[in-house]
Amino acid sequence: MDKDAGVPAADDDLTALALAARDGDRIALGAFVRASQAEVWRLCAHLTDRDAADDVTQDTYMRALGSLHSFRGESSVRTWLLSIAHRACADHIRRVQRRRLLLSALHDRRPSGVASSAAGGVELDIVVARLDPDRRAAFVLTQVLGLEYQEAAAVVDVPIGTIRSRVARARAQLIDELAAASDSSTNVGAIAGLSPRKGP
Repeated sequence: MDKDAGVPAADDDLTALALAARDGDRIALGAFVRASQAEVWRLCAHLTDRDAADDVTQDTYMRALGSLHSFRGESSVRTWLLSIAHRACADHIRRVQRRRLLLSALHDRRPSGVASSAAGGVELDIVVARLDPDRRAAFVLTQVLGLEYQEAAAVVDVPIGTIRSRVARARAQLIDELAAASDSSTNVGAIAGLSPRKGP
């Protein structure tokens, strides 16, 4: 899977492709998948892990294409698709947790310390992975994928105020983690300077 497929199509264009695909246009179907898969993969990679992202992305599209006939275009197909990806990630995490319980092999696979990049900076991905799943979803949707708060709220099916709160708490936790892990004020400042990319 091409994880660097580029910038996702504009919402209106993507929705038009989805509607054409729903009506049987196989070229539009291929274009819809190509235009949206990079963003879906990024969400899956952040909410699960990079090793699982390909499989969860595939699961997302299997679910989406199986229910595309019911998509009416009354809302953004981007929101609809990312909602399916969010559920696929949650299901994957539950399966992994059940498997670990059955194998009696519960253990924390995350690194005990914060890894550094070759340049000496703190790897944000590792710190983001430590967030509570709800906060991580809110942070990734708004700060990484750039959704508006209202869109992110629709993806995870919570009120917009809940998204605002989760993002704020995630940012505060990230600042604390980075401050504890590094003496470099540059790294802390980079996170402290994050502001919502979109949203009223």
